[in-house]
Amino acid sequence: MERLDEVLTIVRKVGRGAGEILRSLQGSVGAVVDEDPVTAADIAADQYILEHLQSIFGTQTFGYLTEETYKTQAPADRLSQTWVWIIDPLDGTKDFIQQTGDYAVHIALTYAGRPVLAVVVVPAVAKLYYARVGGGTFLEQDGTIARLHVSTKARPEEMDLVLSGSHRQQRLDDVVQQMSFRSQRSMGSVGCKVAAIVEQQADVYLSLSGKSAPKDWDFAAPELILTEAGGILTRFDGTPLHYNQEKVNLWGGLLASNGHYHGELCVQAEQLLNSLEQ
Repeated sequence: MERLDEVLTIVRKVGRGAGEILRSLQGSVGAVVDEDPVTAADIAADQYILEHLQSIFGTQTFGYLTEETYKTQAPADRLSQTWVWIIDPLDGTKDFIQQTGDYAVHIALTYAGRPVLAVVVVPAVAKLYYARVGGGTFLEQDGTIARLHVSTKARPEEMDLVLSGSHRQQRLDDVVQQMSFRSQRSMGSVGCKVAAIVEQQADVYLSLSGKSAPKDWDFAAPELILTEAGGILTRFDGTPLHYNQEKVNLWGGLLASNGHYHGELCVQAEQLLNSLEQ
C-alpha cells in the first residue's frame, strides 16, 4: 500500500499511451463478436496495457482481468490473487466507432475485491483522471493537475442525471420518469459519466441490467475516481460492489451519485423498480 503513489505514476503513463493509441486509430472498425463491436483499437490498447503492466509488475503477485482476454483466461489465474488489475482498454466502443468522443480507457488495481488505484483516460479531450485510496481524485490536462470534488447538491430537483446512450431499456426509463431530477442527458462510457459527476457537470448516474449487464472493467476504475472525489457508488439496495468474483457481470441496479442524497435515491429507485416488476 505504501508504494501506491509510485505505482500510480507508472499507470498514468501507461494510460496516456493507451489513449494515444485510441486517438491514432479513431474510425478503425474490426469484427463484431457476440453482438458487441470490437475494433482494432480495443485490441491494440489492450495489448499495450497488458504488455507494459506485466513487464513492470509481473504475474506472480498480480492477476489481470481485461475485457478482451477474460474469455480465454483460466479464472483461477486471477481468483487466486489478492492484487488484480482490472482493465477496459476501450470503454464505449460504439461511441468510438460513431466518433462521439464519449469513450475512455479504464485501469484499476484492486486489493481483495476493492479498487485501491485507478486511472481513467478520455482521449478525445485529452483528460486523465486518477486516484488512489485515501488520496483524492485529480484531473491532469494540458500539463496542469487539479484536485476534483463532487457537487454539494442535496435535493433531487437540483440534481442533473446522466444515463447511458446505448444501453437503455424501458424499465430504467420508467424508473427515471418518476424521479424528480432537474435534467437528464445521455452519454457513452461509464468513465465519461463518472467524469461528468466529479467535474460537477452531473450529479447522479443510474444503471440497470437487462439482457446483459455491465462488467467489472466497466466500473472498477470509475468507482474509485468517484469515491475519492466524495461520491458514492452502490447497488440500489445500498450494498457495495466487489470485483474479481468468479462471475464478472454486475447484475441489477447501480447508482452513482455525489453522495449527498444517495441513500434516499437508492431506496426510491429500488421501490420504483419493485413496483414495476409486480
